[in-house]
Amino acid sequence: MATIITMPRLSDTMTEGTVATWLKKVGDKVSEGDMLAEIETDKATMEFESFNEGTLLYIGIKEGETAPIDSLLAIIGNEGEDISALISGAAAPKAEAPVEAKKEEAAAPAAATTAALPAGVVVVTMPRLSDTMTEGTVATWLKKVGDKVSEGDMLAEIETDKATMEFESFNEGTLLYIGIKEGESAPIDSLLAIIGPAGTDVSSIVASGGTAPVAAPVEETKAAPAAQTAAPVVQEAAANGQRILASPLAKKIASEKGIQLHQVKGSGENGRITKSDVENFTPQATAAPAATTSAAPAKSEAAAPVAKPYVPAGQIATEEIKNSTMRKIIAKRLAESLFTAPHYNLVIEVTMDEAMKSRAVINSVPDTKVSFNDMVIKASALALKKHPKINSQWSADAITINYHVNIGVAVAVEDGLVVPVLPFTDGMSLSQIGTSVRDLAGRAKNKKLLPTEMEGSTFTISNLGMFGITEFNSIINQPNSAILSVGAIVEKPVVKNGQIVVGNTMMLSLACDHRTIDGATGAQFLQTLKQYIENPVTMLA
Repeated sequence: MATIITMPRLSDTMTEGTVATWLKKVGDKVSEGDMLAEIETDKATMEFESFNEGTLLYIGIKEGETAPIDSLLAIIGNEGEDISALISGAAAPKAEAPVEAKKEEAAAPAAATTAALPAGVVVVTMPRLSDTMTEGTVATWLKKVGDKVSEGDMLAEIETDKATMEFESFNEGTLLYIGIKEGESAPIDSLLAIIGPAGTDVSSIVASGGTAPVAAPVEETKAAPAAQTAAPVVQEAAANGQRILASPLAKKIASEKGIQLHQVKGSGENGRITKSDVENFTPQATAAPAATTSAAPAKSEAAAPVAKPYVPAGQIATEEIKNSTMRKIIAKRLAESLFTAPHYNLVIEVTMDEAMKSRAVINSVPDTKVSFNDMVIKASALALKKHPKINSQWSADAITINYHVNIGVAVAVEDGLVVPVLPFTDGMSLSQIGTSVRDLAGRAKNKKLLPTEMEGSTFTISNLGMFGITEFNSIINQPNSAILSVGAIVEKPVVKNGQIVVGNTMMLSLACDHRTIDGATGAQFLQTLKQYIENPVTMLA
């Protein structure tokens, strides 16, 4: 059955959106999680994700066109399905919607609601910060009741199912009320906070749960589109490889004025660039960028052990730890992957002597740091180009083979596991891979990754070699068709030219989805991967 997709509300102040680019065309197959289009809001241009599967049957808003939220954006359904009634039916309510809205506003309860909202007061609700988020947990409040709040200030750190993200204020005023305390969880759209003029009585708004006195137009409150999400903090790459924090509005203004963000000094938290920083920037006031070094992995990599209560010998002792949102999602997705994809594993042993010599030479170059994991990532990217069937995705109707290579790198964090992605990995040098992985891993451990930095992987690598694990099997990170498990380098006796000598080897295990990858195909990929790793000079050709 066909599904109507409407123009989503991608920021709290968005009333209309412009389709910058369609990433799918009519007739294309669409899977859940595929990117449909890039939509320009009042704050940023964001990718819009599909939450449905089927065929793209109709596009209602062409590239470059602007339309109000909830307008007919597209229709997804079964190939060949008659959607003429949906197209005509979707057009009719648009003209009638304002009339219906006026009727609703004329009703007594609605009129009372509007009147109950004091001037300048804004209700802030729990934002939807990832495509799969249904509830959020307030990790930290960065403002307290009574604090002044400016547009672009960070209000709180909110834990989603994927990461902990800073949540930005799009309003000015005083923080009058906090509805969700630190450590508490609540569904999206729950009353998070109230901002307004100092001294305003908001008790009636609090008593109503923050839902009745909403200042937004009626059509915005009728339905919350599935893709509703607060605009994320934008991170730009600076010339020196470091990351720059900037609000979406600051990025937009900088782009319009032709200002390079790495030249602007941020006045927000953690040096974050705000709207006023860009507006007040002048080239004459630009200071030379300070020399920086690559940030070391966060100290949270080895968190201090939590003190346990003393338990006398012979007594039963237990501790119940509440499942975090991330842990719940990890459990759900790994179970789905294991029980829906027929897994099998292929194992190969790789000689690491030449790789160890090459790494020592590479790292002798000043300001260069390459790990063995970086070498495996580079070799995997090149091998995937030669064996694209490994770089595929399964759907009920077809197998999608990706000819671009986006490798996800599994990173262990305090609450579980995240998989930041290296876009177009095959085009990156070893040093670029090394720099990017350190940056992503460091921010992952500090819970500063954006959801967009964990999307779009075509292949995944998990490495437990640093923990002394010599061999293990991973569960496939769907929708990928394969995941590579990397073990520790082991010094042991090996046979070379008929002689027993001391050598260094490493075990690689490839978990494959048998629906997309046959055993021989997986074996050929591992042979190519082995050749690249054992002869690193071939990766530089």
